[in-house]
Amino acid sequence: MEKDNVIETKGVTKTYQSGEVKVHALHPVDLTIARGEFTAIAGPSGSGKTTLLNIISGLDNPSSGRIRLAGREISSMSQSELSDFRRDHIGFIFQAYNLIPVLTVGENIEYVMLLRGVPAGERADRVKRILDEVGLSGKQGRFPSQLSGGQQQRVAIARAMVSGPDIILADEPTANLDSATGSALMDMMRELNEKRGMTFLFSTHDRMIMDKSTRLVTLKDGRVESDTVKK
Repeated sequence: MEKDNVIETKGVTKTYQSGEVKVHALHPVDLTIARGEFTAIAGPSGSGKTTLLNIISGLDNPSSGRIRLAGREISSMSQSELSDFRRDHIGFIFQAYNLIPVLTVGENIEYVMLLRGVPAGERADRVKRILDEVGLSGKQGRFPSQLSGGQQQRVAIARAMVSGPDIILADEPTANLDSATGSALMDMMRELNEKRGMTFLFSTHDRMIMDKSTRLVTLKDGRVESDTVKK
């Protein structure tokens, strides 16, 4: 794998058994994503986009094929190794935010750093900096229930990015937001992508995310139908 490629899938398939019937969720998918790309995987429900994202993240196993992330073959990792790898190399953004309700904004953001053993002083500095970047300065003491949906998703984005992972994986990140809030968040992520050079990969059926991405991979019936890099 080229050193500037952070995601590579080779011949990745996924087949589910439903009673007597085999369901082919993914046919062989070959996909290479370079460091710093801002890519959307799109397609209708049932096209395989969330399945592909889950396989890339190591949350699901392919039926066949290989996945390399940040220069490491994840296909052969144990569950423990995969868990450590995700902690150190991947940031996740979910449509339901997945914030821990009993933790403050600051505690939610620093959680992964705590698991990685980052010293308290450095954690506090990073939390303050990232909150400034996502427009939530001074809100580290609030709880998720005290924030709007858009603000909660900003916290989730901050949490995903604060440790400087190689890859940010976002599954339908605007699904629970109104269009204006979703558009503003996408602009913010694009700005952070350009500033920090982090690789973003979205799974979506939101036309706005497709329009704002710089590369659009379209799936249909578990196959790559098109792969377009925008100018």
